[in-house]
Amino acid sequence: MPLPEGVTVIDLRPAELRFAQPLEPLLSGRPVLALSLDQIEDGAHGLTPASGPLLVICERGVRSGLAARYLRADGLEAEAYPGGVPALLRETR
Repeated sequence: MPLPEGVTVIDLRPAELRFAQPLEPLLSGRPVLALSLDQIEDGAHGLTPASGPLLVICERGVRSGLAARYLRADGLEAEAYPGGVPALLRETR
């Protein structure tokens, strides 16, 4: 799935996975925010509609779907990246 222009990527992975495989080099300068599913579920994400479109990614693509639903319920434009980081790695190679 090609990444749309102007999208902000939300990385749901735990810190150790984010440090082991950072997404920034794969995303051609697109902004990446590290948030947890708990922060999103609790509405403690700090995002607003001005944040622009959001693309949520996790390790396998399951939690990102849930997070995207929470973000949409908060009135934000959010989609999950299908297949998670493995799919992104295949797409960017």
